[in-house]
This record gives sequence, structure tokens and C-alpha cells, in this order.
Amino acid sequence: MTDTAPAAIARTEPRLDWVDVAKGVCIVLVVMMHSTLGVGKATGGEGFMHHVVAFAKPFRMPDFFLISGLFLALVIDRPWRLYLDRKVVHFAYFYVLWLLIQGAFKWPGLGLEEGAGAVVHAFLLALVDPFGTLWFIYLLPIFFVFAKLVRPIHPLVVLAFAAVLESLRVQTGWMVPDEFCARLFYVMLGCYGARYVFRLADWAGDHRALAVAGLVAWALANGAAVWGGASELPVVSLALGVAGAMAIVSLSATISGTRAAEPLRYAGERSIVVYLAFFLPMAVTRAVLIKTGVIEDIGWISLIVTLVGVAAPLAFHWVVKRTGVGLFLFERPKAFHIDGPARTNSRLQTAE
Repeated sequence: MTDTAPAAIARTEPRLDWVDVAKGVCIVLVVMMHSTLGVGKATGGEGFMHHVVAFAKPFRMPDFFLISGLFLALVIDRPWRLYLDRKVVHFAYFYVLWLLIQGAFKWPGLGLEEGAGAVVHAFLLALVDPFGTLWFIYLLPIFFVFAKLVRPIHPLVVLAFAAVLESLRVQTGWMVPDEFCARLFYVMLGCYGARYVFRLADWAGDHRALAVAGLVAWALANGAAVWGGASELPVVSLALGVAGAMAIVSLSATISGTRAAEPLRYAGERSIVVYLAFFLPMAVTRAVLIKTGVIEDIGWISLIVTLVGVAAPLAFHWVVKRTGVGLFLFERPKAFHIDGPARTNSRLQTAE
């Protein structure tokens, strides 16, 4: 394969299939986690999907954040105004918009029980402590600003600092500092180590048999750590996060281009759409299945809720794109740009 270092990618092609496949794997695992744990909480039991969620816990979010950092080196030297527009205002728009949408379903009940003041308090609190499933959207701009601020510092120093933060297992009770400390290492690893990640993907794509053998060995080691009770230990958790992220990269490169990988690639290319909108179809499907009792097995309920949670936002996005109605839900209007003269075209910037 040809060199797929970030600079080469920027010159030749806008997207790489394996990157979208990896993002697809990540978003499915995230929806799976919320769906499965939600069903378990509602039913007071567990099913086979809980074991899948437990297996994926060490690498589910590390991989998502590592992928988020992969292309950061391409844009990190942009002028601050343009950088803030793309990496801060962009995500702030979607966070506030979908905070209001999610709040529209959750806050009326709060208002009836505790009054309007409680709703105002919930909204203001969500501006400093991320609301529900939207915390990932909230944290990304913080990581991106940090990455630009530490640009003059040697990468090894930054990575060592981030590794220490991850190993401290910070638990303040507030989402921002806790998740910042837990996930910073993976964003910066993606940024600094992008060329090596792309080389790994190239190797896996060219040596599929060896890559599969490596994935089997990794799966056994990851499973042993999870069910052996060691996955949450300092240093071990960091090692499992990195190994799991590399495993997803290898898996994605190995299956990229196959028919089986196409649904994952499609979902990954629109991962932000799924992340923003899966909460409602997930909650509705869970409630319907549990209340009707048409399916009793907790594992199957969790699986169905997961599939609907992924598919429904994609179907909704397809309708929005075809009709042009509701584009603001997934595309940032020009009025919410701050790049001014730096804007090179008038097209709406997608959530991707």
C-alpha cells in the first residue's frame, strides 16, 4: 500500500474507509453500552449483551478518542480563529442544540415536580457539567484546545503527563475533570502517533492472516484481564486501552472494503449523527419491548435496542438530507461560524 501518513491523506483523499469502519465499531459499542445498561437497569437483570459490554469497556472510549486525535496534526497549526471555529464553536453548536432537544424530553417532568427553577438550574448545570450522553461532544473541544496550547512542548512530556493523569483514576464527581484525566492520553496518542497508527493499518490490510492471529491473541488477553478483575488497575487499564485501540484499528483495516464492513463504514462516516440522536429511539424501543413483553430475554432486548439505536438516527438523517428539512440538526449553519474571511466556501459544514 502507499504511504497513508496524515500529510499524504490530506493531499490525496478526503476519507479512508478503515477510519470510518473503526468509527462505526466505536459508535456501535457506545450505543450498545447505553442500550444494554439501560435495559439491565429497567429490568433489574443481565443478559448476554452485558458480557459484550464488559469485554469492550477497556477500549470502547480509548479508541473513540484516539481516532478523534488522528487528523489533529493536519489542522493544529491553523490560525486560532479558524481553529476555534472548526474545533470549538462547531461542537459547541451541536452540544447546545441537542442539549435543548434532549432537555425537551426530560425537563418537563422535572418542571412539574420541582418547578421552573429546577429546569433553569438543570440547563445552567449542563453548561458546565455535560448532560447525559452528550459528554463526548462537550469534551472534544477541550482536548483540541489543550492540544494546540501544548504544541511547543515535546510530545513525550505531554504523553507522560497524560499517562499519569489516566493512572491517577481521578474521581471528583464532575464529568469534565474526571473524563479529561481519563481520556487525554488517547487523544494525544492519536495526534502524535498518527503515522504509526496508519502504518499499522497498512500492515494489517496487507497481512490479514497475521492480523487475525494477533486479534485472537489480543481478545484472549483482554478477556482474561476483564474477567480476572485486573482491567481497572492503574497502568493495566492504560495498556488495555492502547492495545484495544490498536486492535480496532487492525480489525477495521482487515475487514475494510468487504461487504460485511459496509454497514460499519456507513455508520462510522455518520458517527456524530448516531451519537447525537440515538437517545430517543433507544429509550422508546426499550420502553416498548419491556412493557409489551413480546421478548423476555434481556440479552435479545438489549441487542434489538442497540440495533434500533444505531439504525434509526441514520434513517432520520437520510430523510433530512433528502428533504432538506431539519438540516440544522446535523449541519452547522453559516450564521454559527466565526471564521469570517477565512471561510473558503458557502456550504454548510456537516457535523463530521
